[in-house]
Amino acid sequence: MINCEDRVRMERAHVLAWPALRTVDIEGWLWRSSGGGSQRANSVSTIDFHGAGAEAAVLRVESCYRALGQAARFHTFEETSPAGMEDLLRRRGYRESESTITMFKRVEGRDAVAGIEVRGDAWAGWRNVYLGGITENRRAVNSLILHRIQAPRAFFGLARGGETIATALCVVGFGCAVIECVATRPDARRQGAARCVLEAVERWAGGQSADWLGLQVVASNAAAVGLYKRLGFFVSAVNRFWVEGLPDINCRKSHAPDDAPDD
Repeated sequence: MINCEDRVRMERAHVLAWPALRTVDIEGWLWRSSGGGSQRANSVSTIDFHGAGAEAAVLRVESCYRALGQAARFHTFEETSPAGMEDLLRRRGYRESESTITMFKRVEGRDAVAGIEVRGDAWAGWRNVYLGGITENRRAVNSLILHRIQAPRAFFGLARGGETIATALCVVGFGCAVIECVATRPDARRQGAARCVLEAVERWAGGQSADWLGLQVVASNAAAVGLYKRLGFFVSAVNRFWVEGLPDINCRKSHAPDDAPDD
């Protein structure tokens, strides 16, 4: 079973796995801004808090986002620090955006999967599949983030007919293997491609001394959640994204939800 410590280190691994372009430490919180449509890369990670008062820290967060002409955004989950953050944000007029869930799976031994290419960097075919499957307002920023991901990491591609048809990325940190960038070319969907790639990811993660596999997916994405459950993943955390309710609509730019888990 998952305990508080497991949830915290998995969330730390997710922060490590998808590094924002700009960050600031605010009393232990990690303020993040990248532009584009990613919720995670444009919100405050609330794993740790070391300040004397959360409301004063929220004001600092809001000031940082306003300097960029953006609405403030927070990411909370079961182990958010300090306790009571969601009530504080509601009182300050924040609204909840689309939630994601963190799914876990114990790393198990896997046989080699035919047709899988594993590299330390994303190649052209990999990028074509992954970037072609996400919204346009995320492509430029996500391309930059891919260059910032630290090792140990591995990019996975399933090839058929000499072309990459499915992708994934795995990044290891805090004993957890985080799965990102799961995508399948439209003409290759519903043919087991994603399953093959994810099994290859698990085989690689087992060699990196990771005990948990983890991924984040939009809670309402029934098809993706169903696939992951069939592969042995289970839900153990809910990620809520809170957006400041500013009257100036120019500061409330649209952000596409993080999906399955493609950023």
